[in-house]
Amino acid sequence: MEKPRILFVDDDQEILASYTRALRKRYDVAVAAGPQVGLDMLGAGLEVAVVVSDLRMPGMDGVEFLGRVREARPDVVRMLLTGFADIAVAMAAVNKSKIFSFLTKPCPVEELEEALAAGLRQYQLQAAEKELLRGTVRGTIKLLTNLLEMVSPEAFGKSSRVKRLVMELGTYLGMEDLWRLELAAMLSQIGCAALPAETLRKAYRGEPLPGDKAYEFAMHPKIAADLVSNIPRLREVAEIIGYQEKRFDGGGLPPDGAKGERIPLGARILKVALDFDTLEAHYQYRRSSGNPVSESLSRMRDREGWYDPHVLDALESLAEVPDGYKPRLALARELAPGMLLDQDVTDLKGELVLGRGLELNALSIRRLFDLGALSGGKARWRVLVPPAERLAFARMLDG
Repeated sequence: MEKPRILFVDDDQEILASYTRALRKRYDVAVAAGPQVGLDMLGAGLEVAVVVSDLRMPGMDGVEFLGRVREARPDVVRMLLTGFADIAVAMAAVNKSKIFSFLTKPCPVEELEEALAAGLRQYQLQAAEKELLRGTVRGTIKLLTNLLEMVSPEAFGKSSRVKRLVMELGTYLGMEDLWRLELAAMLSQIGCAALPAETLRKAYRGEPLPGDKAYEFAMHPKIAADLVSNIPRLREVAEIIGYQEKRFDGGGLPPDGAKGERIPLGARILKVALDFDTLEAHYQYRRSSGNPVSESLSRMRDREGWYDPHVLDALESLAEVPDGYKPRLALARELAPGMLLDQDVTDLKGELVLGRGLELNALSIRRLFDLGALSGGKARWRVLVPPAERLAFARMLDG
């Protein structure tokens, strides 16, 4: 079994050597001769469970050091070693820097080992809780998206198309924590689940809606944001969803006065992607003689103040770059997760089952297989096949 790693930080090399001698049989002991060395080691990727720091060190005391450790590695358990005269300072540090515990010097080995054991239990408890939460969040999101796919193919198709575009934009713009943007796109349309299919078809093609339907559609970002805000750790995702229709100049919903960079970057990206998808569908539906992509970009440029200029510039750049997908007619048994559906699929009544642009997964492939069986299993579906490495990655995620 791999031994847990403890990092000791002190400006006295002899003290560090004594920790190594006393604890190396039970722990993987790492040492840093001073706070800056310790920060550099953590910054370089050193994985540790517990950091034990001396209080009195030149250049940076232990309280400041452990505070910076907390900012960089919030999951690491932090302990402070201090002389008897500094107990008041150490107690204040427990509240200020959220230090797990402090020990007085000189500290007997038995007492140190007992404190380290308690710190490791805390670290393992936090890790287990985090993994449980991650699994719960992942399962909740999968449940919501699967339900949306079954209840409203129109809304699911929209979120699936937009998800790919926002990820490309987010990557292009160097956005951090792209997973939040991806989740926001995936869940952005769940507020539309109860809206009639015809209402969504019109809205997603940019056609005018009657007054009551227009109001219901306008409220869907707030409904979705309220739903997502109930999922632990997704407050920022809910905020992106809530601002998805907010214009860069402050117009649109919610009417709270936020504008420009006060609007979350993820929401600014999502707004551009949603409107581009709607305009492209509008020009395709109208069978315009021009290029739907070019016409959509031109229309968006004419909407002064609607979009973050940097995001719109990124969209124009990406629109000119082929993404490596190849068109193909495929039997149901040839379909694979990660392929994109290049047609609308309807049932025998003419109702939309799966929308064009949908990224296929096990559930949607099963539905296409069942639909194909009605025609003797000979039906072929128009799909776009991604590069091999992306297809393999999609298969892994869907598995």
